[in-house]
Amino acid sequence: MGLTDRFGLWLSTVSAEAVASYVAGVDLLLSANVGAEVQLERAVAADPNFALAHIARARMLQLRARMPEARVAVTRARELCEGVTPRERQHIDAIALAVDGAPAEALAMVRSHAAQYPRDALPLSLALGVFGLLGFTGRRDHHQAQLALLEELAPHWDDDWWFLGYLGWAYIETGEVAKGTRLVERSLAGNPRNAHAAHQRVHGFFEAGDAAGGAAFIEEWLEGYDRAGQLHCHLSWHLALFELARGNDERARAIYRENIRPAVAKAVPMLVLADSASFLWRWRFYGAAPTLEQEWAEVAAHARQHFPRASLAFADLHAALAEAAIGDDDGVRSRVAGLESLARDGRLPSGGVAPALCAGAAALARGDHTEAARLLEAALHDLPRIGGSHAQREVAEDSLIVALLRSGQSEKAARLLRSRLGRRPSARDEAWLAVCSPGSGPKLMPGARQS
Repeated sequence: MGLTDRFGLWLSTVSAEAVASYVAGVDLLLSANVGAEVQLERAVAADPNFALAHIARARMLQLRARMPEARVAVTRARELCEGVTPRERQHIDAIALAVDGAPAEALAMVRSHAAQYPRDALPLSLALGVFGLLGFTGRRDHHQAQLALLEELAPHWDDDWWFLGYLGWAYIETGEVAKGTRLVERSLAGNPRNAHAAHQRVHGFFEAGDAAGGAAFIEEWLEGYDRAGQLHCHLSWHLALFELARGNDERARAIYRENIRPAVAKAVPMLVLADSASFLWRWRFYGAAPTLEQEWAEVAAHARQHFPRASLAFADLHAALAEAAIGDDDGVRSRVAGLESLARDGRLPSGGVAPALCAGAAALARGDHTEAARLLEAALHDLPRIGGSHAQREVAEDSLIVALLRSGQSEKAARLLRSRLGRRPSARDEAWLAVCSPGSGPKLMPGARQS
């Protein structure tokens, strides 16, 4: 009998040492832990002709935004396709397409491959998560699409810790928070150091409105997680937002400075940009003190370095927040124009929602609250098309609420707030709703500070 991976799939190698290192490396990759690179290099060293070890390295390098190295690994994997099984060839092709920057073709290949080989985790993982192929299709229903795909495959997976985490997260993001949380907890029981499951559990706390529980969970879980881990910055971002929700502004500020800002975070550039910009934007409008305006220059410089022109809607929105915050009107206009050009040419999956959000944020930053409300309200229906999670996209909803309140449209703000409060409790939303109440007397507008 030949050698197989952890999912029972045949591997084209005769080296047990290569397989052991490959399995360990893939598990570290699937759980967002450090060490995958070392294990996969050991697999390649043990068998230089082990094609799947090379393509797994390509995926690992892609996740770390080391694209030139990832393409070299793809080339080597393709060179070795002569001696692999049809399953392995498709596995390689799917990951290669993703690395080559062909997301639509990669997603089609992943879907076809999963139908034939439902337990082939690494290609399937390409489609999943907020930054996966489905998340960046530009579909409003990408959360529902992920759930449908995973429900279809679930009979093949039993209690596998990797699969359970993503299935649970898909339920959480589509409103079945309790059901999803139970599945994520089973994932964590199977692998307590699965960083993806820890992140998925955090979303359960967010959707349940349990900031205290979420903060306690992350604080404990992060103690054993390497700062170089893929999700350290992002889990710290969640922790900072939980602390803001609890009114612990100084603690949130310390978390930002120690773990999230570009100078210290070790995550990939897009995640660092999104986490740092969205935290500072919230700080600006949540009325937290002291002001953190001096922090914006670092974030704007990071955006200019890594995302100098319009390319990816989710990144561009957060780059625009930084540009708007520092008063770089030309930068925002150029980004909006670039996004509109991409949308006209059919090269922006999210369509016109991204330039509208960027323009709305810029209007809010310069104090044109009526225009900000108009632009952001019009974009609200298509907001999921930019990708990301509910927690990440809430920054756009918060911006709209602030714009509505500051432009005197309290009834519209109240409707949005009641809708959110119907989904989960929030002390901040309750406070904002109180501002909307007629006859309640003068209130402090969001983001204003007592002198």
